[in-house]
Amino acid sequence: MIKSLVLGNKTFSNNLIQGPLAGVSSSPFRILTFQYGAPAFCCTEMLSCKALLHKSRLTYERYLHKDAKEGPVCFQLFGNSPEDAAKAAKIVTDYGADLIDLNCGCPVKKVRRQGAGSALLSDAARLYNILSAIKKNTHLPVGAKIRVAGGGVEQFNADVAKAVSDSGIDFLVVHGRRWTEHYETPCRYDQIEFFVKEMKIPVIGNGDVFDLDSLKKMLATGCAGAMIARGGVGRPWLARELIAKMRGEEFTLPIASEIGAIFLQHVNLLLTIFVSDRSAVLNARKVAKYYARCLSSKPRKEFCVAINSCSDLQSLQKLVGRYFVT
Repeated sequence: MIKSLVLGNKTFSNNLIQGPLAGVSSSPFRILTFQYGAPAFCCTEMLSCKALLHKSRLTYERYLHKDAKEGPVCFQLFGNSPEDAAKAAKIVTDYGADLIDLNCGCPVKKVRRQGAGSALLSDAARLYNILSAIKKNTHLPVGAKIRVAGGGVEQFNADVAKAVSDSGIDFLVVHGRRWTEHYETPCRYDQIEFFVKEMKIPVIGNGDVFDLDSLKKMLATGCAGAMIARGGVGRPWLARELIAKMRGEEFTLPIASEIGAIFLQHVNLLLTIFVSDRSAVLNARKVAKYYARCLSSKPRKEFCVAINSCSDLQSLQKLVGRYFVT
C-alpha cells in the first residue's frame, strides 16, 4: 500500500525511497529521481566519517553537494568510532541533510577491516554506541541500514534488533540478504518480516524492488515502506510508475528518444560536479547501460560497446543521437 511515511519528526507523502548506490547516488542522479519519480527521499552515497572530519576536498565537493532542485536527502555515514560519528552527524546536519543513517551492510573488505559497514552486525555493542552517538548529536531523524543474517553461522538478527531499539533511532532499513550474498540470492522476505514484528520503529524493506510484483512482495512483509536501489538506475521515473500502478492508475513509460534526452540531462548535471568533461563522461559510462535497457538487444549491445570507449562529451552526444531514436 502506498501511504504517508512518518520517520521521527518528518512526514513524507509516500513510502518509496531511492536508496544509496556507490558511484551513482550523487546530486545529478538524485535531481533526476526527484524530477521524474518524486520518491519520499533519496540517499547519498556512503560518506566516511573520517573523511568528513579530515575535510577531504573530494568528499566535500562531490559527496556533500546537495542541489536546490533536490527534495529531502538522507546522508548515509559509515565508520567505526562513536566519537567520529557524533562529529560527522553535526557536519552533515549543518550541510543540509534531512535525515541521517548509518551503513551497517557494506560487504567491501576495506570497510569491514575497519570494523565498519557489515562488520557492525556482529558487534552489537559498537553498533549501539555509534547509533546512540549520532542520535544525540542531531535533531534529524536517524536510521540504520542493515543486512540480515541469512543462513549463515552468525545469527545476529536478534542482537541487532535489540541494539537498534535501545539506541533510540527513528527507523531501520533492512536489506534482505546476508552481507556475503550476491544479487543472485533471492531476497529473504521472512527475515525482513522478523524485524517488522520485532521493532517498534518503522522498518523499510530493501531488496529486488524493480516492478509492481516485487514491490507487492516487499510490502507484504508489513514494512512501512520500500527502498528502490538498482532498479532506479536509468529509470528515474520508477517510483512514480510504481505509485501509479499500486493505485490502479495509468502510467505512460517514456519512449527511447525521451530516455536518451534524460540520459543527456544526467550527463550535463554531472558536468556541474566534476572538474573536467572527461571525468563527467567517464562517470556517465557507468550508468549508460541502464538507460540502454529500453533498446532492443542488438543496438543495446552496440551502444554499450561504443559508449565504453567514449571519452569526450561530443562523441557521447553523437552516440545517444544515433541509438536513442523513436
